[in-house]
Amino acid sequence: MQHILIADDNNDITDILSTYAQKEGYEPIVASDGVEALELFQKYDPVAVLLDVMMPKEDGYEVCRKIRSKSNTPVILITARGEDFEKIMGLDIGADDYIVKPFSPSEVMARVRAVLRRMTNATQPQKSENTISISNLEINLDEYTLYIDNKKMSLTKKEIETMWTLAKNPNKVFTRDNLLDSLWGFDYFGDSRTVDSHIKRLRAKLDKVEHSEWTIKTIWGVGYKFEIEEA
Repeated sequence: MQHILIADDNNDITDILSTYAQKEGYEPIVASDGVEALELFQKYDPVAVLLDVMMPKEDGYEVCRKIRSKSNTPVILITARGEDFEKIMGLDIGADDYIVKPFSPSEVMARVRAVLRRMTNATQPQKSENTISISNLEINLDEYTLYIDNKKMSLTKKEIETMWTLAKNPNKVFTRDNLLDSLWGFDYFGDSRTVDSHIKRLRAKLDKVEHSEWTIKTIWGVGYKFEIEEA
């Protein structure tokens, strides 16, 4: 279970925040001073920290500085003082959010969800618009690569462009003339048999790796389509 560290010398506050953290599915760990907060942080590696500013031994600002020096774990400062300069100082030393007492426990949990969501979004790799992922297939047109089950396939530039065109439009039937125009251009002087030969070579390469959930299907008398197999 994921832990949330709650550090405050007021037992009433730690009790109510612990209750709400449990409702959210987290396991609360509680510290009553700054030194204990750092010890528990090191021991449990929580997913988030709720940190009172005015605590014995070490205040919340110092605890936040020390946490931030070694971790990107979200820290939300909680204080009875809401002056702007204190909020700015808290954010400048690395806090992710700042809540002023008295507060609603539900709002605190909403802030926790928000900072965790931001962190998740920030760390997730962003797919390029020129990347297609379908089942075990990934095509990257920026890098001109095609992978099946994380195995890089040895394909020509035109073969990757063919797969991109078909897979970008699953279940859409492309006539041979469509593919000639899209991949070779209007000025190409070849005929539809060029497409057939090209697709045949492409299939032979793709069939070296299992891909039972998708296929390039021939539509007799018309052309081809990228078909996603039904389970």
